[in-house]
Amino acid sequence: MSPTVADRPGTPERAAPSPMLQRLAAERATGALMRDRGTLYLADGQVVHAESPATPGIDVLLTTGGALRSEGWWDAVAQAGAGQRVARYLVDSGRVPGGALELCHLGALYDAAFFALAPTHTPARFRYGVSHWIGTVRPVPVHAVQRETLRRRELLDRIWPDALTDSAPLAPTAHAADAPVPARQRHVLALVDGERTATDIARHLGRSAFHTLVDLRRLAAAGLVEAVRPAASGSASASGHGRITLPEVTNDPDVALLRRLRDALEAL
Repeated sequence: MSPTVADRPGTPERAAPSPMLQRLAAERATGALMRDRGTLYLADGQVVHAESPATPGIDVLLTTGGALRSEGWWDAVAQAGAGQRVARYLVDSGRVPGGALELCHLGALYDAAFFALAPTHTPARFRYGVSHWIGTVRPVPVHAVQRETLRRRELLDRIWPDALTDSAPLAPTAHAADAPVPARQRHVLALVDGERTATDIARHLGRSAFHTLVDLRRLAAAGLVEAVRPAASGSASASGHGRITLPEVTNDPDVALLRRLRDALEAL
């Protein structure tokens, strides 16, 4: 069994998503950093792959996007998985152009790293010597991964401050759109049914989970979708998912702004 190193739980760092990851980069470690919401794979202190149950994997992104047929992916896994050369096999066999694979892999890596580096009080563990069967495509410096993770968090918070949108089932509202909804967001909105989460929608579309979060938070800011909140105990109305019911304003010239302010206050 591979040796492990554990990081102590505590208040999540705001300046750096994972101080432990920084230490591993400094010592040029190779292995798997396992956190609450995903795993980062390192080689010589650089991130070479990342996985998270909150995101579609590179296989979904390649096959749903049309870059690769499903049987081609599974053939590559069968032929080259044991040797940890799946990525190299896909390129050498002509199934996926090298540039397309690199772009898709980087997208999947940053996507999964965003969730894997989410704040948590659960201790992280590092297993030295562990490698992923996909192999190395393009290593990414740890500082670049952490910087991008922080940038994405700040972007989401600027769009809409309610993080529950990212994990809870989402439901359409009865509000009419105040402006035309872009086509990309319409595709996302069509899948909002009161049961699917952002991850479900991303997998269905074969898209980046983070970019799906961006679309959903924009739809929430526009008053078109809302997180399905657990029914509050006590006197709160279960039919409103614990939301505070305020009278609708019908004559104000910017009803959408009032709705967004109301929902933001409830979220906080």
